[in-house]
Amino acid sequence: MAFSLTSPAFRDGERIPARYTADGENFSPPLQWSDPPPGTKSFALVVEDPDAPSGTFRHWGLYNIMGERTVLPEGVGGSRAKTEDIGKNIGKGINDFGEPNYQGPAPPRGHGTHHYHFKLAALDVDALSQAPKLAVGDIWKAAQTHLLGQAELVGTYSR
Repeated sequence: MAFSLTSPAFRDGERIPARYTADGENFSPPLQWSDPPPGTKSFALVVEDPDAPSGTFRHWGLYNIMGERTVLPEGVGGSRAKTEDIGKNIGKGINDFGEPNYQGPAPPRGHGTHHYHFKLAALDVDALSQAPKLAVGDIWKAAQTHLLGQAELVGTYSR
C-alpha cells in the first residue's frame, strides 16, 4: 500500500462540507492516514489554497505530530483545541490570516471553485522544530529536508 491521506468527511476531489468552512462551524475536518514510509518519526501537515486571487494562501499547519499517530479528530485545529489532544510537543503554524489555528475555506464570492490541498509529510526526525509556532510556508520548506514521503487530499469549495 502507498502512503495515503483521507477524511471521513469528504473524498479526494470532492466538495468540503460547509461545517469545515468559514460559512459553517469552521472546524478542522477529521483526517486519517495509513502506510507511512518506514523510518517515519513524525509528521507535518499544511493546508493550502493555490487558487486564491493573491497566490497560494495557507489555511493551517501542524508539525511535530507523533510518528505513531494516524488520526487527527474533527475540530483539533480550532482555537479551543488543546495541544495535549494531539501531542504535547505539537507545533502550530501561523496561517496567512496571522492565526495559529485552522481557518476553513472562505473564497471570494463568485471566484469559482478553489482547491484546498491537505498535504501530510512523513519525516525522519522526531521534531521538525522546537519553535512552538512557525509560519505555515516555513513548515513545508523545513519538512523538505527530512521528507520520507508525502500524502495529499484535495477538497474543493466555492461560494
